[in-house]
Amino acid sequence: MEESPASTRDIFRLSGPVHLTSVDWNNFHHRRSVAASLVQGVYVLERDRQQKRQGPLAEARPWWGFFNFQLIRILVDDVDSSIFGAIYGFKSFAFDYNHLAQNAPNYVIAFRGTITKSDSRSRDLKLDLLCICNRLHESSRFQLAMQAVQNMAAVAGTSNIWLAGHSLGSAISLLAGKNATRMGYCVETYLFNPPFLSVPVEKIKSEKLKHGIRYTSSMVKAGLAAVKGSHQRVQQDDPFVLLSAWIPYLFVNPADHICSGYIGYFEHRKKMEEIGAGKIERIATQRSIGSLLSQKNDSEPLHLLPSACLTINLSKSPDFKRAHGIHQWWDPSFDGQSELHEYR
Repeated sequence: MEESPASTRDIFRLSGPVHLTSVDWNNFHHRRSVAASLVQGVYVLERDRQQKRQGPLAEARPWWGFFNFQLIRILVDDVDSSIFGAIYGFKSFAFDYNHLAQNAPNYVIAFRGTITKSDSRSRDLKLDLLCICNRLHESSRFQLAMQAVQNMAAVAGTSNIWLAGHSLGSAISLLAGKNATRMGYCVETYLFNPPFLSVPVEKIKSEKLKHGIRYTSSMVKAGLAAVKGSHQRVQQDDPFVLLSAWIPYLFVNPADHICSGYIGYFEHRKKMEEIGAGKIERIATQRSIGSLLSQKNDSEPLHLLPSACLTINLSKSPDFKRAHGIHQWWDPSFDGQSELHEYR
């Protein structure tokens, strides 16, 4: 029977980028595919655990072994004992370590997103809620993740470590990357469908209306910051300015309402610069209206980023599941555009 396009996509969703028989670590598309596959490996590790698949029946190993990685350690949640992360080590051999592998990471720390199966659903959804409430940093899962990052950085240095995550795991990677940067080291980070926790302006079809809303929001935030004296924070030693040295890779899909807000977030910053309101936006982009109105000294919203390399998937997504899925990021027919956004 002739294979339909849909079933072809399913093969790549289930088996990963088998077209990458040779990985060129200087190729951004190859690096994206490998990082996404290692995140998928964490998903399958947890599914193996839930379904009690062991030995030859386990399905996770090909997701890292195919790219010459080995599983060094699994990260286990202390509440429900689910596997939420993994540390992989790259296996290099003197006889085949050519120029294509010289930019391979020595280690990758990867985090999965929410799994809605009974064994992990309750804990994952509670963490999703903490993420929405900007309290993810208070969770024991994040503390375990951050400890793993610090331990690996102490052992291996930071230049050869990657962070990678999808959805909730992307939020953990994002927060860990921010913290690491503030500690004085930047870690190469791949964020797939990272949550953008703000008003879903992207759903508005009118570009003029969207720009008007964002412009008004920026003016309000800059005004509130001036009233509270927060505008004085924009200095070279300001935490937000220091964070700009870290440039994570963000991968988003316009049809995914969880992450699509990043598209407008960075587009708006460009437009504000173009109309001569860049100084206002540099103040506004550091804070949310909620944090400016709050009397508490809350941490900044997770989605606020000074710099990033944003990749947008331009392929059509038939439904939310495809738009939010990890599998799109290793699809050989991937069609996307990337743009560097630097905070100046």
